[in-house]
Amino acid sequence: MISFFNQNKKSPAAVSKESVKRIEQLEKKVLELSTRLEKLQLGMKKALVKVGVVRFNPFHETGGDQSFAIALLDEYNTGFVLMSHYMKDHNRVYAKPVVKGVSEYMLSEEEKEAMRKAMNPVRNSQE
Repeated sequence: MISFFNQNKKSPAAVSKESVKRIEQLEKKVLELSTRLEKLQLGMKKALVKVGVVRFNPFHETGGDQSFAIALLDEYNTGFVLMSHYMKDHNRVYAKPVVKGVSEYMLSEEEKEAMRKAMNPVRNSQE
C-alpha cells in the first residue's frame, strides 16, 4: 500500500480528500440525472406512444383496403384519430380529437377499432 502512494507521490490524506471530492461530484451528478429523468418520464406520458391502425375497404365489392384509420394516443388515452377514405376519384381525410379515450365526435367502427388497438397493445400483439 505504501508503494502505491509513493508511486503517485500523494499522501493517504490527499488521496482521501480527492476521493471525498469525487464522491461529492458524483452525488451531485446523480441528483441532476435523477431530476432530468423525472422530467423526461413526465414528458413521455404526454407523448403519442399508443398507435392503432386499421386498414379497410369502404366498398366491399371493388378495390382493396386502401382506406385506413389511425389512432395516436398518449398514456392518458388523449390524442386523435385520423381516417382516410380512399375513393376512385378522390380521397377524404378526417381528424377527430380524443380526450381520455373519448371523442366528442361520432366515431366509425374502423376508428373505434383503431382506438381499441392503441389502448390494448398487449392483446393486439398476441393476435
